[in-house]
Amino acid sequence: MPIYTYTTLDDPLGSNGTFASGINGAGQVVGFYLDSGNKAQGFLYSNGTYTTLDGPLGSNGTFASGINDAGQIVGSYTIGTHTHGFLFLQGSGLYFTFDDPSANGDTHASGINDMGQIVGDYANASGLHGFLQSNGLYATIDVPSAVGAAAGGINATGQIVGYYEDASAGRHGFLLSGGVFTTLDDPFANTFTAANGINAIGQIVGDYANASGQHGFLLSGGTYTTLDDPLGSNGGTLLLASTTPARSSGFTTTWPATTASSSQSRRTRLPPLAPPPT
Repeated sequence: MPIYTYTTLDDPLGSNGTFASGINGAGQVVGFYLDSGNKAQGFLYSNGTYTTLDGPLGSNGTFASGINDAGQIVGSYTIGTHTHGFLFLQGSGLYFTFDDPSANGDTHASGINDMGQIVGDYANASGLHGFLQSNGLYATIDVPSAVGAAAGGINATGQIVGYYEDASAGRHGFLLSGGVFTTLDDPFANTFTAANGINAIGQIVGDYANASGQHGFLLSGGTYTTLDDPLGSNGGTLLLASTTPARSSGFTTTWPATTASSSQSRRTRLPPLAPPPT
């Protein structure tokens, strides 16, 4: 049985909470914190230093969600009542904003792999849908028979994880690999399971809920392992992303509520970071 070491991350500006969302092979961590005014600000934690990531265009809320081994960061930011995805390039300090062209509500970017492929979700009149953006082109990810879906992470081979909701409002994790969907339900879950990150060797992290609260999990080699931060006495532990084998980051949180909104959709072509895998 492996022994896991938990490290608490508190951004010094996070007066009302710090939430880690993604980690790369170099140990760089991204997420967001709530400042003294309860505004969400993205952050990058690298070599012991926290750097605030403020979305473009005077955003009133920024959420950094994923980071690849090249240090490229994806997330979402809010302008007024509408949320857009972004790609941030550390070297140049440039933000590229985007919306799925099928969206007429919000677009959220959740994960990015080393090929520069981005996954997330968008909303329109028919509900919530996952998406894959590869080399500037978008593909919708809808789980068969589901009423809604969201993609949470993608690895270097193009395997995608996320969650979907069924007709009974049950929430399940999924793995999309080679065009085939596989449902992921933690055996201890009785409320929901969500898969949020996958690394190069196919290990998956996420969270589930049952009568005792919310818990993180690692799925490796077909075996689910519950991961509960020993300090997580209120609200449970969520595992959001892992890009390195056997590395996962847990934290305790109660998520702020989010509301989908409708607005005119727009699309900005992202720079061609790398070709998709063949």
